[in-house]
This record gives sequence, C-alpha cells and structure tokens, in this order.
Amino acid sequence: MTTATGDTTTLADRKRRAGQRMVIGLSGPALTDDDVAVARAIRPAGFVLFARNCVEPGQVHELTRSLVDLCDRSAPPIVTIDQEGGRVQRMRAPATVWPAMRVVGRGGPAEAAAVGAALARELRAMGVHLNFAPVADVDSNPRNPVIGDRSFAADARSVSACVSAFIRAHQGEGVGCCAKHFPGHGDTSVDSHLALPVVEKEEPELREVELAPFAAAVRAGVWSLMTAHVVFPAFDEDRPATLSERVLPKLVRGELGFDDVVFSDDLDMKAISERWSTDEVVGYATDATVDVMLCCNQPHRQVETYEALVRWQEANPYRDDMRVSAGRVMRLRERVVPRKVLGPALVGIDTPEHRALVERLLDRYA
Repeated sequence: MTTATGDTTTLADRKRRAGQRMVIGLSGPALTDDDVAVARAIRPAGFVLFARNCVEPGQVHELTRSLVDLCDRSAPPIVTIDQEGGRVQRMRAPATVWPAMRVVGRGGPAEAAAVGAALARELRAMGVHLNFAPVADVDSNPRNPVIGDRSFAADARSVSACVSAFIRAHQGEGVGCCAKHFPGHGDTSVDSHLALPVVEKEEPELREVELAPFAAAVRAGVWSLMTAHVVFPAFDEDRPATLSERVLPKLVRGELGFDDVVFSDDLDMKAISERWSTDEVVGYATDATVDVMLCCNQPHRQVETYEALVRWQEANPYRDDMRVSAGRVMRLRERVVPRKVLGPALVGIDTPEHRALVERLLDRYA
C-alpha cells in the first residue's frame, strides 16, 4: 500500500489516471463505433489484440495506427498481443507461424533467443509494442489443461535459461516482453478461464520450481510481468495472486525488487469475474500493486472497471497508488512506443530467414 500526504486531484485527473490503469480489447479487425466510444471514454493505457483483430500484417498495421487517435497525444497507446508461438499466436499466416515453445525449449537458450528476436521484428513491423510472452510457467503437471507445450520445459532450470534468453533477444529488438503467469500456472489442473485453480504446494517447493523462472526474468531485465488467477495457500489461502496483498507486494516488489509494470491476467476470466465484484477486484488488485487491469472481451466490464477505478480514487484520496502505477506505465511507454508512427512499409515479416528458423526447429526438435 502506498500513501500520500494530501490530495489535490480533480475529477479529470482521476479519470485520466483510471484510464492509464487499463488495457482493453477490441471487437474485430477494424474499429467499430462502439469500440471508438468505449476507448474515447476510457482513454486506456493501451489495447490488446486477439485473433479476431488479426487478418494479415497490413491490416494489423493499419489497425494499430488507427488506435493512436483514440488516446491522448501525451500518452499514445501501448499495443499488446499474445504472440507466444504454438497454440497461442494471434497473428498467423501470412506472418511466420512459430512452433510451440516446448519445441523451442528443446533447442535451449540459443534457439529461444533466435525465436525471440525474429518474433519481435515481425511484431514491430506491424506496430505492436508489447508481447505477453514468454510463458515462464514450468510445465510440471501433465494434467494441466492450459499451459502444457506453451512452457519451454518441465524443469525450472531449463525454463529459466530459455526465458532469460528470449527476453533479452526480444527486448533487444525494441518490443517489450511480459513474463507470465506469476507466480506460476504450470502445476494447475484447472483452467482459470473457467474456474479458480489452487496449487497446494509448500513454500520451499514453490520457490524452487514456480518462482525461479520469474526471478530469472527479472534478472534478464523484463519490462513487465503478468499475474496468475491462481490461489497459492502457502502464501494466501483466500485470494488468487492477482488480488493478493500477501503475494505480489512481498514477492514481486519486495524480494525480486521489481518496480516495473505488473499486468493482471484478463479480468473477464471466470476465476475472477464470478467470485468478486468489480469494485472488490479493483480494490484488492490495487492493494496487491497490480498496475494495469486487462479487460479483453466485455465492453461493459471495461466501462465498469474504469468507473470503479475512478470511485476507488474518490474513496482513497490520500493514497498514492494511482500516481505510482501511472509512472510505471509511462516508463514502459517510453521504452516501447516509437516517437514516430511507423510508415506503411512492412518489412521483416515471414522472411526466408524466419522460415528457415522454423524448419530447423521442427526438423531437430519437434
């Protein structure tokens, strides 16, 4: 929890700061009137692209350029995507179709770095600024319905090495990474899109397995993290990490010393949306030092979350959390958003070199 000595904010200030704590989804491959209305009301920190938004690279590039007009000129939108490879890659052909990170992980850190750099070059060409990747979860539970081959490996040491290499290479190309899902979604047997998972492990094992790759990600200089909608009774018996004042402040901000942006996982997921009210989610997540609320699919939830963020400030006039989070978001924006909007040329997408990299990975490791 952060405190301040006084409050002199106006309603306009509160609305601006509320918007800067949100990243929202869009309905399709082009902006609709409803998209525009919601975005202009919220003025979010950024937008997240899904398969429904991605037809081909040129269209994605035009969409990302059009998003600039929906936000304040002083705070251009951060465009984000889940482009992991394998099952989770929102932009597919005619961009490069990347293998699952399990395949990449078999090639070790060198192959992880090669993929991280190539993948970032393609995203940059399309106007994407931040990739919700890599998955830093350790695939330690074969019954896991949601992670599986999205993970580099089934052991923490291999995952840590590949995560570090991927991050350094990807961010070296100017596109941010977001290591997910802290403190680890790899040992769940429930999909948090559908229900609330619980990981019944003792703290020493959690530290040795689940937390190790995230510590490696922070050491590698990752620019953001994403939380898990998972309960870890060893740390907090009542709330998932996204909403836990006992997990993120202690482990992320304290022990790991991470002072950059923490994103929530999607707040539309049933692990969260069916258990807590929007006001409770905003309050608990703020106490947990989550900086940005991710609202991917439901326009009504986007508006509700924005309004709840405004109300939270009115109810907590002497707390400084909003200013702190806004500062972290601005620092991320300065790292990933180019000062000039990219022109129409799309270069570096599905190149012969990228195709050869995919073929090598599949031939050697698939």
